[in-house]
Amino acid sequence: MELDDAYANGAYIEGAADYPPRWAASAEDFRNSLQERARLDIAYGTGARHKFDLFLPEGEPVGVFVFVHGGYWLAFDKSSWSHLAVGALEKGWAVAMPSYDLCPDVRIPEITQQIAQAVQAAAKEIDGPIVLAGHSAGGHLVARMLDKSVLPEAVGSRIRTVVPISPLSDLRPLLRTSMNEKFKMDAEEAAAESPVEMQDRYEANVTVWVGGAERPAFLDQAIWLVEAWEADHVIAFEKHHFNVIEPLADPESDLVAVITG
Repeated sequence: MELDDAYANGAYIEGAADYPPRWAASAEDFRNSLQERARLDIAYGTGARHKFDLFLPEGEPVGVFVFVHGGYWLAFDKSSWSHLAVGALEKGWAVAMPSYDLCPDVRIPEITQQIAQAVQAAAKEIDGPIVLAGHSAGGHLVARMLDKSVLPEAVGSRIRTVVPISPLSDLRPLLRTSMNEKFKMDAEEAAAESPVEMQDRYEANVTVWVGGAERPAFLDQAIWLVEAWEADHVIAFEKHHFNVIEPLADPESDLVAVITG
């Protein structure tokens, strides 16, 4: 369809097919290394995918960092990203990583509600502030957590920082992609699920992070959210859609500093 190429990432990234198996292997190695500080498959709902992994720092946690993965609401689960907890863990934060149901088995509003359940469950496990980051579709989902109709005030008011990384902030262009055969969105639903249209939001520090070598559509999606929310904006030099999240594993990276600082 008209915008399929605009929202295609892998076709424009060298060695794109090598990234998912490398992510999965790094994540598994990390989980194995953490041993008793990894609490896996904590249920936040009744479905098979309604689970999150919780990684604990040495000592009392500062708070909890929830990372929500991407994949166009169509792919992946929590098991591919565990190694990205390293940066926040080293800064003293507990890190929660949820899975969620995927389209077309569910629709995007249901996924939003599932992530809200996961954030609430993580908030029960760990006291203190909540920080959120998500990549691509996960960037959409963490942005949606600031909607006062999505999270209760007791949890929403604890959110200190949200970092949507290469987010999808306006879903209406996706109506003109073949992916919408699986999303099954109409114009009304696309608008309702678009962070750029959110009005009644919890107050938090918001930084929209995007790779400088991303597809133009993702650079646009980032700036649309920056402008709609008057948020901070970081363009990560030479990073593309797949490696833009790698600095999460580096405790000294600027990305980790923004999330945990």
